[in-house]
Amino acid sequence: MGKYFEELAYQCTQLGELTLSRRRIPSLGTTDIYEIKLNDEYLMSSLFFGSEVALATLGLESCQSQELDVIVGGLGLGFTAAAALDDARVKSLFVVEFLEPVISWHKNEMIPLGKRLSSDSRYRFRLGDFFRLAAGEPEGFDPEAQDRLFHAILLDIDHSPKHFLNSSHSTFYEEAGLRAMCKQLHEGGVFALWSNDPPEKGFIDKLKAVFPVCTAHVVSFPNPIQQGESRCTVYVAVKA
Repeated sequence: MGKYFEELAYQCTQLGELTLSRRRIPSLGTTDIYEIKLNDEYLMSSLFFGSEVALATLGLESCQSQELDVIVGGLGLGFTAAAALDDARVKSLFVVEFLEPVISWHKNEMIPLGKRLSSDSRYRFRLGDFFRLAAGEPEGFDPEAQDRLFHAILLDIDHSPKHFLNSSHSTFYEEAGLRAMCKQLHEGGVFALWSNDPPEKGFIDKLKAVFPVCTAHVVSFPNPIQQGESRCTVYVAVKA
């Protein structure tokens, strides 16, 4: 039957202790559940991935272009990236990840979606700080094309616009930070953000100061642990 819990990888990082584990919960069946934790906080669990998929689908639904160059901020277990690649219009997908071990786990196929992502010719990753690159430092998202624009930026790194993995991220969620990021979008381009909190009026107001169209979607997804549903928010903002 195998182990109920197994730690697959452990590494100390700039942000703290990072672990990849696999577990089984007999009451939920025999499917392996993969989890990434940073210190004592869950970054991602394969038991809950509907909202990460919704980030990609809701964001890309608002894109009007027939060919899309897409940025994903935060790799995690790869659900957002994989959902974006399911859109046939996506011609390139650039994932920015700050934690090198997460990239290595995907490349070494220690994570189920690693092989699928790596085998897609449209997929590239970059080790770096999404928030610095969003501000245009030092050269923007693509080091080979400093002035390159994108059709969509999909972000799932912090817990919400008020709850950060690192306090240095806070300035991104202010009007000036959003405006700097917006410069790397085509006209009509889309910024979509995952949040674990309910819609926040203050953040919506900041988005509306930069983007003429802004919607906060409340997304429900199954929670088998609680035998019910959980909710998150996906903000979708469209450049003029």
